Amino acid sequence: MIEGAWMFPLVGALAGLLAGLLGIGGGLALIAVLVWMLPAHGIAPDTAMHVALASSMASIVVTTAASTWAHHRRGSVLWPTVAWMLPGLLVGGWLGSRFAVRLDEAILRGCVAGYCLLSALQLGFGRQRTGLGADAVPRGPGLSAAGVGIGAVSSVVGIGGGSMTVPLLIWRGVAPVRAVGTSAAVGIFVGLSAASGFALHAPPDAVPPYSIGYVYLPATIGVAAAAVLTAPLGTRLAHAISGVALRRGFAVFMVLVGGSLLLR
Repeated sequence: MIEGAWMFPLVGALAGLLAGLLGIGGGLALIAVLVWMLPAHGIAPDTAMHVALASSMASIVVTTAASTWAHHRRGSVLWPTVAWMLPGLLVGGWLGSRFAVRLDEAILRGCVAGYCLLSALQLGFGRQRTGLGADAVPRGPGLSAAGVGIGAVSSVVGIGGGSMTVPLLIWRGVAPVRAVGTSAAVGIFVGLSAASGFALHAPPDAVPPYSIGYVYLPATIGVAAAAVLTAPLGTRLAHAISGVALRRGFAVFMVLVGGSLLLR
């Protein structure tokens, strides 16, 4: 038995809760916690960030799938919008992972921290477009193009894309709770593409034990197993909280995660 593996399900429980509540797959919380935990599990410090990113992306597939199903049952996933974004998400996720494996650990950590803080500013102070109704279902090739950027950036910072997809859809006039549900579905495909890239593009001499490429299996399995149990709870909370509160909560969450990475 791998020593300390019991801690990963605890992290997964938090990730699942955040996946349902904020539509982010818990990716940012995972990154912040795993970067601190992995060196204690024998992961070299200079590869800990890469392994945290890859393991986060792999677990996001399961986490966001559970969240998506819960949101789908409540009618808050805009599947036509997901279909338009899908080609770009797959391409962007693959390209982003190829780029990320070539970056230094400190640069990757800085990218994640900076992204968290910028997203917090956007969500905390950005204006919400109200010209379209809450029943808007965005479509069109512009969403495919946006998917490339969302997939690529998500791979580099280890998230399911919710922190970009949610503001984009809200700007397009989608109700916040439906934007969260749709971003959860987006995270499935970002995670699949990016995790595959991290698994296949990792340098052979940098692969830690119990891993497929940079995907550390004890963390991925432990996180995913617990996350599927708590994601429905997060979904119920999301439907009970106002859209403004969701945006503010998301902003505070981003600041806390970004700060923890900078302190490291």
